[in-house]
Amino acid sequence: MGHDRTIRGATRRGTARHGGHRTAGGAADTVTDRNWTAEVRSAALCALGLLGLVVFLDVANGTFAAPRLALWWGLAALLYGVLHPARVTAGPGWLAVRGLGRRRHVCTGLLTAVRYSDGVAARLVLCDSLGNRVELDPRVLLADPLLLHRLDRGARAAREAGLLRTGYTELSRLIARADGAGARGVFEASGLR
Repeated sequence: MGHDRTIRGATRRGTARHGGHRTAGGAADTVTDRNWTAEVRSAALCALGLLGLVVFLDVANGTFAAPRLALWWGLAALLYGVLHPARVTAGPGWLAVRGLGRRRHVCTGLLTAVRYSDGVAARLVLCDSLGNRVELDPRVLLADPLLLHRLDRGARAAREAGLLRTGYTELSRLIARADGAGARGVFEASGLR
């Protein structure tokens, strides 16, 4: 990752300001999806719940055996793999998405295309001029305004540089939707509706 390598190299040399953690007001900090740990916990609980249920049914039917237990563990691990959420992280000039098996990133200041596909599972696809491509759930950005702000800042820089030619309107709609949801939440919390 172009920007991340620069920050990591500066950290090794002792010149980085914030060390890559979320800090209040720092420009060189890393922002991580704040709901990720809760989603991982939910995925693990669902997998363990399924494992407990099928083992209980196996014991109740009198068919419990070691090979069947291995099968149920495999089924629970598969369910966890399907439910495991991608971890979205953003820093100055980059956004990364890490799943179970791979990590993808884009340089937000070099974005060339933003595509939003709405449907059963809405996806936001970001492509940069280096050939990198990231696909993520836009609800992650809507739930964490700091991540959305990092993406917006990089997309504006890319648009001003003339790189981002397609999809800026989709990103603007997503930002407006986040602003509307945030304002609506404030109104509902204060009872003003």
